[in-house]
Amino acid sequence: MAGSNSSSAITLETTPTWAVAVVCFILITISILIEHALHLLAKYFNKKRRKYLIQALDNIKTELMLLGFISLLLTVLQKPIAKICIPKGAAETFLPCQSLTTDDDEEEEPKCEQQGKKSLMSRAGVQQLQLLIFALAFFHILSCFLTFSLGTLKMRRWKFWEAETRTLDYQFSHDPRRFHLIHQTSFGKRHLNFWSEHRFLRLPVCFLRQFYGSVYKVDYFTLRHGFIMAHFAEGAEFDFHKYIRRALDKDFKVVVGISPWIWTFSVLFIFLNAYVFHSTYWLPFIPLAMLLVVGTKLQGIITKMCLDSNYKSSVVRGNLVVRPDDQFFWFAKPKLLLHLMHFILFQNSFQLAFFTWTTYKYGLNSCFHRKTVDIVTRIVMGVLVHFLCGYVTLPLYALVTQMGTKIKNSVFTDGMISGLRRWQAKAKRKLAKRKNNLLAHNSLDISPSSFDAINSSLSLDISPSFRTLDGTSSN
Repeated sequence: MAGSNSSSAITLETTPTWAVAVVCFILITISILIEHALHLLAKYFNKKRRKYLIQALDNIKTELMLLGFISLLLTVLQKPIAKICIPKGAAETFLPCQSLTTDDDEEEEPKCEQQGKKSLMSRAGVQQLQLLIFALAFFHILSCFLTFSLGTLKMRRWKFWEAETRTLDYQFSHDPRRFHLIHQTSFGKRHLNFWSEHRFLRLPVCFLRQFYGSVYKVDYFTLRHGFIMAHFAEGAEFDFHKYIRRALDKDFKVVVGISPWIWTFSVLFIFLNAYVFHSTYWLPFIPLAMLLVVGTKLQGIITKMCLDSNYKSSVVRGNLVVRPDDQFFWFAKPKLLLHLMHFILFQNSFQLAFFTWTTYKYGLNSCFHRKTVDIVTRIVMGVLVHFLCGYVTLPLYALVTQMGTKIKNSVFTDGMISGLRRWQAKAKRKLAKRKNNLLAHNSLDISPSSFDAINSSLSLDISPSFRTLDGTSSN
């Protein structure tokens, strides 16, 4: 035995082999079922040609592998961590509870006990930390799936709006030969009002608008038309709804992952749960506050695009054309909103994971839940943020973030990208073959200047649009 404090523990030496075999069989069976379920899900996404969702599944598998490695490290280093001794004064700072309470059955390392110190973290504490990390990763992945599923469900109506743009009624009502005053159009009536010109009046209106009809049909039609006019020829047939779905799938691949800076914030959140910070009164409200700010900004961008068009000309021929521009976004970076959504979902997942972990391990009457209002606050905030993010902010984000200056490479379908890549590879092979033939023909008598001229004349100038097909994004 490793010490007197573990002399009474039951080890594998005194455990029936059939019990060990049963536990191993159950764990292996569960792992195989999970792996098989992920494999079936990948096959379904491949059948539906949802390439970015397959990549999101790969990210999930990577996170699960990382969690397994962290669990292995904690298991191996459990004893060395417990043998790290710190002064009792340091061990009594930044506690999660106001009053210092110790468990009578808590085991202390003999080495630290002899020195009059305490362990940096007990062996039981290391095991509990493993549960917290797994709960955090599980809730983050689950919340991302639920939020994006809720948003996708609401955006299904956009499919019917997209089909409406091909009807005769739509083409007649949007006749390009007609002249209109911008403030008389449906889009102008919605966004050009007495409050539009004043920032301090516009912000409250945009804040309230996200709670009722965050995306109107006229907003979808106008932003769709502005996108097509900016990146395609006038009158081009383009399925804007499918493009948004592909772009959202690609964003989901980013959000479902747990990047290093997200892990850094998770460590910070664990530290801030000390009683001295009174985090119960403010930490659960951070995701909601950030979500409302993002929603207000997205509504404000639509209004600013309408104001921008009105400043240039108060009369429009045919459909109102809004101009996509990065300057409408914070720091001219539309992708910043994606990172904010990532942070919001993670922070909310952390709140739910921490509440579930403390309830499972210590019960509802522990010091982690000081009052009933604390329990209600965490649950209500967690559910409310998920609902608002999925049903309100996510559809608004999916539409407005397409209005940047640059077009995303998700505008190309998988078949189109494969065809362009094959064309590019074939062109390069033909160029190389032609170059080799010319060099072989002139190898007997050729000067350095002639060699440089051949290279320059045969150089293939590939446009930036095709360079993005090699894997780099244009946005």
